[in-house]
Amino acid sequence: MYISITGLKYKGLAKTLRFWFFTIPAFASAKKAKGNLFAEAKKVGEYQHTLTAWKTRDDMMNYIHDKYHSRAMKQFSSIGSGSTYGFEAEEIPSWESALKIWKENFNLQK
Repeated sequence: MYISITGLKYKGLAKTLRFWFFTIPAFASAKKAKGNLFAEAKKVGEYQHTLTAWKTRDDMMNYIHDKYHSRAMKQFSSIGSGSTYGFEAEEIPSWESALKIWKENFNLQK
């Protein structure tokens, strides 16, 4: 299965509201997407995270082209800074494990 974890740090209150405007439909779409096994969101420190699990990487890639996800990603750099990391796994990691992997592979997008 393919795991994806994203962390985004907002650039202020107005950007936080904009984030939620685009993220709520994108996250709802992810939960319904073909091949999605798991989707949760969690705020940890200054970062808002999403953790998703997909049957295959191709399933996740198909979701990336979904209209709601595409709209949200176009706003990513204007809303905040952060990074997404994906990897293959045998099981869905705990939040603790996923966050550790994300931090080890953090790549700040500006």
